[in-house]
Amino acid sequence: MIPENDAKVGRNDSQKDNKYGSFALFDIEHFLRRILKNWYWFVFVLLIGYIISWVYGKYYAQSIYSSDLSLSVSNNTSSYFTPNQSINFIWGQSGNQDGMYLKKMLLSRSHNEFLVKELDLFVNYSTKGVIKSTYIDKTDSPIFLQIDKKHLQQINYAITLIPKGGDSYEVILPEEGQSTSLYNFEVEGFQTVSAYNRPVNKIIRINEWYNSPNLRFRLLKNPETPRIKVDNIIVRLSSVNQSVNEIVSTIGVDFDKEIGTIMIINKKGFNLNSTVNFLNKSVAELQKKRLADKNIVNKNTDQYLQANLNNIRKKLDSSAAVLNYLKTSEKLYNIKDRDEKSLDKIKDLEAKKADIISKITSLNSIKSTLQAQDFDKMISTNAAGFEDGFFTASVTELKALYTKKREMATIYRPNSEPIKEVNRLIDEARAGASGTLRNYYTKYYDEISKIDSQVSEANSDLNSYPEKERKYLDAERGYNMIEATYNSLLSRQNEAQMKVATNQSDITVIDPAKNLGQSPIGPNVKAIKMAIMGGLLLFPLLFILIGEVLDNKIRNIKELLSATKIPLLGVIGNNSNENMLTVLEQPKSSVSEAFRGIRASIRFLMDHNKEDGKGKTILVTSSIGGEGKTYVSINLASVIGLSDKKTILLGMDLRKPKIFGDFKIDNKYGISNYLTGEVELEQIINKTKIPNLDVATSGPIPPNPSELLMSERNIRFIEELKEKYDFIIIDSPPVGLVADSYELMKYSDANIYVVRHEYTEKYMLKMITEKYHNEEIDHLGLIYNDYNTKQGYGYGYGYGYGYGYGYFDEDKNYKEPLLIRIRNKVQTIFNKK
Repeated sequence: MIPENDAKVGRNDSQKDNKYGSFALFDIEHFLRRILKNWYWFVFVLLIGYIISWVYGKYYAQSIYSSDLSLSVSNNTSSYFTPNQSINFIWGQSGNQDGMYLKKMLLSRSHNEFLVKELDLFVNYSTKGVIKSTYIDKTDSPIFLQIDKKHLQQINYAITLIPKGGDSYEVILPEEGQSTSLYNFEVEGFQTVSAYNRPVNKIIRINEWYNSPNLRFRLLKNPETPRIKVDNIIVRLSSVNQSVNEIVSTIGVDFDKEIGTIMIINKKGFNLNSTVNFLNKSVAELQKKRLADKNIVNKNTDQYLQANLNNIRKKLDSSAAVLNYLKTSEKLYNIKDRDEKSLDKIKDLEAKKADIISKITSLNSIKSTLQAQDFDKMISTNAAGFEDGFFTASVTELKALYTKKREMATIYRPNSEPIKEVNRLIDEARAGASGTLRNYYTKYYDEISKIDSQVSEANSDLNSYPEKERKYLDAERGYNMIEATYNSLLSRQNEAQMKVATNQSDITVIDPAKNLGQSPIGPNVKAIKMAIMGGLLLFPLLFILIGEVLDNKIRNIKELLSATKIPLLGVIGNNSNENMLTVLEQPKSSVSEAFRGIRASIRFLMDHNKEDGKGKTILVTSSIGGEGKTYVSINLASVIGLSDKKTILLGMDLRKPKIFGDFKIDNKYGISNYLTGEVELEQIINKTKIPNLDVATSGPIPPNPSELLMSERNIRFIEELKEKYDFIIIDSPPVGLVADSYELMKYSDANIYVVRHEYTEKYMLKMITEKYHNEEIDHLGLIYNDYNTKQGYGYGYGYGYGYGYGYFDEDKNYKEPLLIRIRNKVQTIFNKK
């Protein structure tokens, strides 16, 4: 970084840059170095994190288990209560609508509320070890707790049961926490009672009731021997609503990607047996419900047909009585020359007409039920003589849409857009169903019209019969028609009853839920451990990062030179000497060698074209006090004096005299006295141990130091010294505090600016850098002081040399770092031949 001949070369090139003295906000190199330096904090928090995560995993983590059940949904029925796949009107759903319907059933409140009440799932069992509590299934408990639902109960209240031998258990309740807000399981709501004292602990036997103001229950023995043995059982009651919500939140329903009619139901929980038992029971109840839904229509049809059969039976009996009367009284049972062919034709036609009329009657029942929206009383379309998937789907959609509308009515206003949309869908579904019925009405009435026409033609052949005989034939035809209607209804009733008897649930379990010793699915203890340790590691990292961002001190030589673009004369290591005379007292130290290097570098700062035979003036300054300005001045003067150059050190920091102490010189008279004319030049010049080095101390602190330094007498003083000495070293005031040094720099041949490692603030360099690049200051160089050479510079200029090479005095106390020793050992092993 030292220019060979002209110090302005680098400066002129850098004038193209608009910013000088601007440092990076964040020094990644120093940040990483600080991390390595504080490695023990990371090891410490990592150890703490490991201990915390181990305790969490051992004593506090609750394992979560999961069990699955797969079933097949076959669509072999056309019930209004079981959706089919022929139509998908509602809310844009597509695909397996039957499966979607079952999914909603499995996740519905009504289904899960039934299970909660049926299986007493509002009673929760657990057991507690030394630290950790573990949830257990009801079947894992040696006893069951049965509550009296007519009695008010306190929920979310720990009831501890301790076995006392035989069939006895001690009931232990919490020391505090009893509530006056108790839950009524019959109405599923809370009631407030008067304050009461804490219930006492009590030993009860199996089947014995425990009574207290906030609890009433008894213990029942588990008929099966539990697979595990527990020392205590902790029971907590929860409300029905709370239990239902917790269960629904842990159920997942999905469909097989290849076969859409296969459903996979998943249940998560803290106990594997609980999830298995719940899934199997849930699907078993769903199968029963599904079968009952399928049979509703057939049972309604059977009841409807039975009612019609009863009416038709009465008409048939009445018609048979009239026919018998005519046979016996009028003797018309043997009519001569009967046209059997025409009579048989009329009989067949009227039987068909009777069947169609019964179908129309069934159509009327279906139509009226549809208009009344009383879907639970709907009969099968088979009773009306047809099966129409479109009509069945329309009715199913209507039923679902009306249910949806009732739910939405609690949220939206009557004229809101969602309500209007569901009304539009209802109108479309109703229009579709009504249109289907109209088509069948039209079809049946057309058939009746054709039959009537054919019967009229056949009757023309019977007009030749006498009146009495025609009267008998009419009675016979009436009886036959009623009998045909009866037989038709009876046939349909048998069909409906057969369906009820042979119907099976269209839900088939493929793989029931089983306890196969599945491993827990959560929590991910490893991930949590890593998160805990990683989170704790962030604390020292964040602390160091904040410190690095807020730190404004010079810590990096490379960054210093890049920001200032001022030549670097040398790097001075840390001074281990008690005083500042390092060059004199430790001549073989690395610091002394660094000053010798600086002595050689200074000549590059000077103007070699200016050879007037006079001594050279070197001014040393810094930003503020404490950066080693005086230390550099003393040792630089010492190293030059030791090189047989006649040198004088001037203490021109009149505000803070320092030099005299280390040289053991009396500061009674100094430069301040000379500049005020109190003494002569010879009186302020002091000899030192170095024959070629003289010192002129500052003297007493004057009231006007700036005026004295800027005076003509001081300029003549320096010029006079140039005639007597080869080098004049000026220890000047810091430029960050006063501007005296800037004026003195005009008369110096070389200017040295001292920057102290991890001490000098970055912003302090901005002024000197700007003045240098604006050519207000010439022949300026930097000295980087107090650098810890054990850290390594990371900059390839060779200043300071470092330790560990047996060259300097410090090396005798030097011990290589552990990593370096390991590296050297490895290299030695691999270098062996």
